[in-house]
Amino acid sequence: MKKCILIINPNSGRELNKDYLFEYQKILQKYGYESIVYFTSRSKHAIEIMKNLPDTIDLVVSLGGDGTFNEVVTGNMERKNRLLICHIPVGTTNDVGAMFGYGKDPVKNLKLALDGVVKGIDICTINNKPFVYVAGFGKFMNVSYETPRELKSKYGQLAYLFEGAKNFVFPTPLYSMKYVIDGKEYSGQYSFMLISNANRIAGINNFYKDIKLDDNKFEIILCNLTKKSDIVRSLYYLATSNITQAKGFEFHRLSSLEIVFDEIPKNAWCVDGEKLDMDTKKYNISIINDFKILMPKKNVKKLFSKRGE
Repeated sequence: MKKCILIINPNSGRELNKDYLFEYQKILQKYGYESIVYFTSRSKHAIEIMKNLPDTIDLVVSLGGDGTFNEVVTGNMERKNRLLICHIPVGTTNDVGAMFGYGKDPVKNLKLALDGVVKGIDICTINNKPFVYVAGFGKFMNVSYETPRELKSKYGQLAYLFEGAKNFVFPTPLYSMKYVIDGKEYSGQYSFMLISNANRIAGINNFYKDIKLDDNKFEIILCNLTKKSDIVRSLYYLATSNITQAKGFEFHRLSSLEIVFDEIPKNAWCVDGEKLDMDTKKYNISIINDFKILMPKKNVKKLFSKRGE
């Protein structure tokens, strides 16, 4: 019988009903898996669990939010021999899960995954630390990791809107920086920046058009807006149109990026919804290819190029 590990974050935004765990083990058994359960108890615990699993494990299932999945990916990156992983979303926003084609029922989602396909995806890294779908700094980037967990449990995604509304009234600082693309250096002052490999960010579907998870590319947006009226206008673009066409934004699609700030940013980066503690002026973003995951078939044709088939 094959072996499956379940890594569960019991403190994710949406509490996982205990009955689900029993159903999971029954389903996995029907698919030929013997299952063992690990519950995370602290930050970065999933990284430790993942790093120390034996090479004989056939599948690792992450149950939690995007941050939990990030930890599982990080731990897998640090292994000599990577394991096949799968992500079942039970967090608050669940951008990655929605992008992959999952619904809201965790039991049905497991079946979707087990009936799915193994794909090789691009994983972005920032100073060699992986992020699954998005990293950013500047205005609003602290909202995700500063929103209290109890509010996320009570109000779900609305909790982020409450925190974002409080953040909105504060002044918008500009960050002076230089960045290098294809050997050419640019410079400017920017209020925020997003680096991503996803078509859904912060609960907004189709954030970018024609995103592929296996094209050796990621997307970046830089914004130099500081006026509240301009920011409101840009948020409207985020929700209703093509953000790459909004005034005050620069858009690039590339394979590597070097960023150097004039000063160490006072606020930390946000990586897959979590705080990134990294005290430096210089950041290098690159891609690791063909990281294997098991995912539903639903959005495969839309998300992958011929290289990923």
